[in-house]
Parts: sequence; structure tokens; C-alpha cells
Amino acid sequence: MIIPIESAGALLVLALTDSLSFGTLLVPVWLLMAPGLTRLHRILLYLGTVAVVYFAIGIVLMAGGRSLLDSPSGLLESRPILVGQLAAGVILLVISFALDTKAARARATERSQRSGRIRRWRERAMGGGKASAALMGLAITAVLVEVASMLPYIAATGIITTQTSTWTTALLLLACYCLVMIAPALALTIARLTARNLIEEPLHRLDEWLTRNTRSTTLWIIGIAGFFLAATAIQSLGWIR
Repeated sequence: MIIPIESAGALLVLALTDSLSFGTLLVPVWLLMAPGLTRLHRILLYLGTVAVVYFAIGIVLMAGGRSLLDSPSGLLESRPILVGQLAAGVILLVISFALDTKAARARATERSQRSGRIRRWRERAMGGGKASAALMGLAITAVLVEVASMLPYIAATGIITTQTSTWTTALLLLACYCLVMIAPALALTIARLTARNLIEEPLHRLDEWLTRNTRSTTLWIIGIAGFFLAATAIQSLGWIR
């Protein structure tokens, strides 16, 4: 076993949570809803770019975390840091519930209906001769947009860093995590190609739902990340076994 089963389960939950984000699900659904035939190579190019960018960011995060773990003081495992991590997790949980109000959801829905930004991205990305460059640019932009809400990913890289002893194992886990992140979008792509008539209406409804509920989904993801940060800190502090 590479890591304890409970840590593997936490990573799976976090990866599936990350798979519901703007860049890993909303944008791919919009691309799949583009008029005409579904171009598999373009969807794969987009998802591959997203996975590679996330993988690169993960390496940077793990490098920083591992350097702290290897320091003589063991900074990441010190009591003040763990208490701070617990406080941050609780704050994120509170924020996720406090900001997800009916009024905020209504305003977000109204803004999403007025905005044509995602549609313009899709038309450019799925369009003419420079579509590949546009798709890669869209993928990188989508990941950068998510940096502020990349909390599940940060929590996941923290788990990988603390639960692995070698870079080879850590990179393997990180690669698997990134693959799980794009798996739902890949599944929808395959369904679109193999059962277009059956998937058309459900995909359209999913597209509308994701557009309306982007704000709530983001806050939900933040709440899950807060829970894992707090739970990990409590366990590391020895308050539960």
C-alpha cells in the first residue's frame, strides 16, 4: 500500500470535488455543447492541458511543503501551524455556509445569464485554424481563474507530501489525482460521441444547472476543503485517533 487507506479515500474525495470545478467540468460541458460534430481531439487537448497545468502547480506546492517537512524544526508538523490549519479549516467551513444565500445565488445567476464570456471562449476555441492555441489558452486561463479556490488541491498536495517518503511515489499519486479530476469530463465526452441523441438533453440541462449554480458549487468545494484541513489538523494534533 502506498499510503494509508484513509488518506487514499480523502484524496479520492478531494479529486472528485476538484472534478466539479469551473475548469474541469463547466468549460468542458460548454465545449461539448458547441454546434456541429464533437471534435474529440480538441476536447482531449483541453483536458490534457488542464491536467498538465494542475500537475505542474502540484509539483511546486509539494516542493515547498517537502522542504518545510525536511527542515530541522519540522515546521509543518509544529503545534502552532496545526492550530492555524485547524482555524483556517473552520473559517472556510463558516464562509462556505455564510456566503451561500438565496440573494447571492440569484445575483450570480443573473450575472451568468448576462455574461457571454464563456460563449465567446467556446466559439473561439472550437473555431478555425488557431483552435488548438485557443483551447490551450482557455485551459490555462480556466486553471488560473480557479487559483483562488484551489483549496481542495492544496489540501490534497499536503496529504501527498506528508504521507509519501519519495518523490516517485508522490508524483505517481499526483498524476492519478489529476486523472481523476478530468475523469467525469472524459466520461461525458465518450457519452457524447457514442450516444449523442441520448446525452444531448441531459447534457444541456447539466450545462444550464452548472451555469446557474457556479457560485454555490465553488462555495461547496471550499467547504469540503475546509473540512479536510480541519480534520487533518485535529488528527495530527492527536485529539482523535
